[in-house]
Amino acid sequence: MSQSPRLHKNLVAAVIEALETSFGKGYYADKVIERILKRNPKWGARDRGFIAESTYEMVRWWRLLWELYGKEPTLKRKELYRLFGIWWQWQGYDLPRDWTQFDTIRDIGLKERYNGLKDQVAFRESWPDWLAELAEAELGAEWEAIAKASNIPAEVFLRTNTLKIDRPSLLKQLAEENCPARALESNEVGIVLERRKNTFRLPSFQSGYFEVQDGGSQMIAPYLNVEPGMRVIDACSGAGGKALHLAALMQNKGQIIAMDVEAWKLKELQKRARRNGVHNIETRAIENAKSIKRLHESADRLLLDVPCSGTGVIKRNPDTKWKLRPEHLDRVRKIQADIIADYSKMLKKGGKMVYATCSILRSENEEQVEKFLAEHPDFKLIRQERVNPSDWSDGFFMAEMERL
Repeated sequence: MSQSPRLHKNLVAAVIEALETSFGKGYYADKVIERILKRNPKWGARDRGFIAESTYEMVRWWRLLWELYGKEPTLKRKELYRLFGIWWQWQGYDLPRDWTQFDTIRDIGLKERYNGLKDQVAFRESWPDWLAELAEAELGAEWEAIAKASNIPAEVFLRTNTLKIDRPSLLKQLAEENCPARALESNEVGIVLERRKNTFRLPSFQSGYFEVQDGGSQMIAPYLNVEPGMRVIDACSGAGGKALHLAALMQNKGQIIAMDVEAWKLKELQKRARRNGVHNIETRAIENAKSIKRLHESADRLLLDVPCSGTGVIKRNPDTKWKLRPEHLDRVRKIQADIIADYSKMLKKGGKMVYATCSILRSENEEQVEKFLAEHPDFKLIRQERVNPSDWSDGFFMAEMERL
C-alpha cells in the first residue's frame, strides 16, 4: 500500500454524519456537506476538501462498498465507520493501527472480494438494479461505457463571457489569480480548471468574466443557431445559465424571455445577468396557462431544457443513483411530454426549437421527440445529438426542430 494520508477523527466523523443524513433523511449530499462545513468555519481548505471528496466518493460507490464488505446497507454508525475503512483501503491506503473501529475489517482481501463479485455492471460500477436494467434495455451496448464514465468525478468547467472578455485574456487572468486552467478543445469559449478551486471568490468571476458550466452543457445554446435581434424564449430557464450564454451569442441584441415555474430562480438569473453585463433578458414567472398563451407564435427561437431524471449528471450528483425512483421517472416523462406539447405553441412558423435534457435515457430523449413529431405534423426534425458522459462532459441530449 502507498504512503497513507493521516486520518483525523473529527473529519471522519463528519463524513459519517454526512452519510447518515444523506441516506437517512433523503437530502442531497451537497446540501448536507454545505451545512456541516458552515457549522465548522475553522476547518481549512484541505479539511473541507477531505470531507466533501470522501462523502461524494462513498455515495458514488455505495453499493460496491457494501458488496465488498459483504453486508446489507445500514446506517448504524459502527458499520458506517467500517464502510469508511473499506473505502480507505480500496483507495490503497493503510488503516491507522490505533483506530479500534477498523479492527474487524483489516486485511480482508478486497481485491479478491472484488474479483469474486458477479460480473455485472450494476455491481462493479455501483448502480441500483432497477436503473441499471432500465438503462441497459434503453441503451444496449452503450450502457456499460456510460455506467463507467458516470463514475468519473467531474472536473470544473467555465464558460467565457464573451460580452466582457475573450478566452485567451481570461486564461491569462486566471493564471494571475493562481487558478491554472486550459482551453476546452470542443468549443471556443470553454475552459477546464487544472485543479478544483472556489471560483466564486475570484476577481474574474466577480467581474462577470465567466460562468461555471459543464462542457457538454455549453453545446446547448449554440444548437439554437440564434442571431442578434431575434426574439428567443428560454422556457425552462431556472437560474439562467443557458439564457446568459444565448445573450452572449446574440451580442446583447434582440430579446430573450427567460421563463420558469419557480420565480425565485429567475431572481437569481437577474443577479447573474447584472454581473455578466447582460441587458437583453426579461424574466417572466410561469403562473398558469395564460403565461404561455400570451406568447403563442411569438418566438423566433425556443429553448426547452426540460426537467429530467438527471441521469446524465450523476458524476456531479452521485446521490441521483440512489434517490431516483421509477415513479419519479414516470412523473418526469409526463411533465416533459406536456411541456413540449404546450410550450411549442410559442414558436412562430419557420421558427426553430431545441428540446434538451441532462438524461442518458432514450425514453426521455429520442422517444419524447418521436412521440411529439408523430402528434405534431407541423414540426419537423432538423437534427439531434446525444452527448454521453465522458472525461470532459456530463450526459446531454439536444434535438432541433422547425415549425412548418
